[in-house]
Amino acid sequence: MLTFLLLLLGFVLLIKGADTLVTGASSIAKRYEIPDMVVGLTIVSFGTSLPELIINILSSLQGQSELAIGNVFGSNVANLLLIIGITAIICPLPIKRNTVITEIPFSLIATLLVGFLANAVLFGDKTQLYISRIDGGILLFFFVLFMAYIYNVAKTNNEPGLEQATPFMSLGKSVAYITLGGAGLFLGGKWVVDSAVSIAGVFNLSESFIGLTVVAIGTSLPELVTSAVAAYRRNIDIAVGNVIGSNIFNLLWILGISAIINPIPFNVISNSDIIMMIFASTLLIIVLPIGRRNTIDRWNGILFLLIYIGYIIFLIERG
Repeated sequence: MLTFLLLLLGFVLLIKGADTLVTGASSIAKRYEIPDMVVGLTIVSFGTSLPELIINILSSLQGQSELAIGNVFGSNVANLLLIIGITAIICPLPIKRNTVITEIPFSLIATLLVGFLANAVLFGDKTQLYISRIDGGILLFFFVLFMAYIYNVAKTNNEPGLEQATPFMSLGKSVAYITLGGAGLFLGGKWVVDSAVSIAGVFNLSESFIGLTVVAIGTSLPELVTSAVAAYRRNIDIAVGNVIGSNIFNLLWILGISAIINPIPFNVISNSDIIMMIFASTLLIIVLPIGRRNTIDRWNGILFLLIYIGYIIFLIERG
């Protein structure tokens, strides 16, 4: 009974935390005329990636490599198909040219990099595939490059932050909103994941399956709620930037830190999940020129959801 109660409270904290965080981030964007995409790719993405970060750190410390890998890979697939799908159904998503030619391809390159490092033992003489500490350092190096790019965008882009009726709050209040929202997302995500894992454990599911489904969807709930709230408020740049930024954070920042804490053994069966991430990223690029240019329409969202359901069915059959 307590487990189900924590699950319910976790969802409440996720929804309220997402609303509070988006409000604070949007207020800062309006105050300093920071582009919404920059806010989505940094502050919001980091806040909504906290559950993945904590789960992966704990998994690495406890040697649960399958859970750490499954969490990142499953979350990224959920971000690209489930979250963008639901968000596009709520509100069609016009994507800016900069995102199409830079940020989405960067996310795809990050996926290819992780796949290469996981399948090639570049350092050491171990025969088992794994993501080493040096590999983790390489991932963090590319994450620094990504943050340098974001800094350059913020420095050179003179586009105003928000034209919508975003509450204009003091800096202290905005930071407080972001802090409280991030804390709510973290606690809510943790409660949801812990409760879901406990419930799933009753059915004797594998660690890999739990990581790719229950934990991945659970830790992606902050991204889902945050993007859905942002789309409902027509803050499209935050809705899209949150998802793309979270994927890059997951692959480079979270997986990099996890590997540095403890090298992560890699099972070749996880290559099918890497292929799925590559497919989802490529599909996102392909659908943009179709229909309204550089817009993810509602029918695209429905397609993404159907593909995600098919992926879950594949995972169940894979066992």
